[in-house]
Amino acid sequence: MLHCLKPFDVQNGGFCFKNSRRNAVLESNLSELGYKAPSARKTGTTIAGIVYKDGVILGADTRATDDMVVADKNCMKIHYIAPKVYCCGAGVAADAEITTQIMASNVELHMLNTGRPPLVAMVTRQLKQMLFRYQGHIGSSLIVGGVDMTGAHLYGVYPHGSYDKLPFITMGSGAAAAVSVFEDRFKPNMELEEGKQLVRDAIAAGIFCDLGSGSNVDLCVITEAGVEYLRAYDKPAIAGKREGKYRYKPGTTAVLTKTVTPLGLHVVDQSVHIMDTE
Repeated sequence: MLHCLKPFDVQNGGFCFKNSRRNAVLESNLSELGYKAPSARKTGTTIAGIVYKDGVILGADTRATDDMVVADKNCMKIHYIAPKVYCCGAGVAADAEITTQIMASNVELHMLNTGRPPLVAMVTRQLKQMLFRYQGHIGSSLIVGGVDMTGAHLYGVYPHGSYDKLPFITMGSGAAAAVSVFEDRFKPNMELEEGKQLVRDAIAAGIFCDLGSGSNVDLCVITEAGVEYLRAYDKPAIAGKREGKYRYKPGTTAVLTKTVTPLGLHVVDQSVHIMDTE
């Protein structure tokens, strides 16, 4: 017996916003009951990068925070993507970590499939398409830097999928302090040591001017010859040695008056309890 087959429904492209009205109703009901809808979490980081004479220099601090608590003082925020492509992550640490791991896996498969080293632009395109797909719910801001057959490139990718290509870029809660250093001292075709010092000073500005950034400065120098990952390149926030002594000898401060009040104690009841050790 033959059955009539219905034609397949045509799948329209783009995003589905059918749940937006439902979410609004749920949020209003929560407010009536005295609850609050979950909000974005405050994060803290300073990451930065520049294009210099022979390649790219990436920099990051090493503090990971959980609200107002320092969860990790030596967190790695510069992640491997490909042999000459690295990525700095700011925002939610778990999101940045897993996003860069997924991207490193995809880029490795792409290299095996094509037999060619990856382009920095290709890595950036895959990252921004992935982040745009999640509409900002993956809370990671990324700085992608690397060297390929077309030269040195530096990109900034934002959580919603937008991106920039700039000669220098900063991200994170300490970005305003770091970019002020770049805008004052950056110049094209800088030498290696001068560029490393500039990125170090930019990250240090974020460390000293932002509570969410701190601990050490990590650098990653990427050139055509290879990659030099400088872990704990500098430690600008080491606690200083206390010079003063705040212990005073007895009698240093004069006693002006002295009063002794005797307290009489009376034992009202006394009992002995033996512990049962059996």
